Amino acid sequence: MEKKYNDLIGEILERSGEKDRYQEKWRGKPLPKNYLKMDTFQHFQKIAKDAGYLPPWLKLQKEISALVQSCKNADEIKTINKKIKAYNKICPLPLQKPMIRYEQIEEAKKIW
Repeated sequence: MEKKYNDLIGEILERSGEKDRYQEKWRGKPLPKNYLKMDTFQHFQKIAKDAGYLPPWLKLQKEISALVQSCKNADEIKTINKKIKAYNKICPLPLQKPMIRYEQIEEAKKIW
């Protein structure tokens, strides 16, 4: 057993004499020098950030922040706390935030 894996497409291309032509045609740009310095998740994050993607929990965080900053009465606190519960369910554990009370709205404005 010469090969460690079965390359069915490669074998078909070799038998047809097309393998060299496809290798030349699909040869792309060389990888950037920092490519090997990051893991797969870091690459995903960079690509997603460059594409303008925001995770759902970050969108919700921005929405809650806007609601907290514009909060004028105690009735709005219920809506904000519902959103905080939803946020805490989907965000990373270290970024979870406590529920807020109307008496602490000024402190909450600093946190959010």
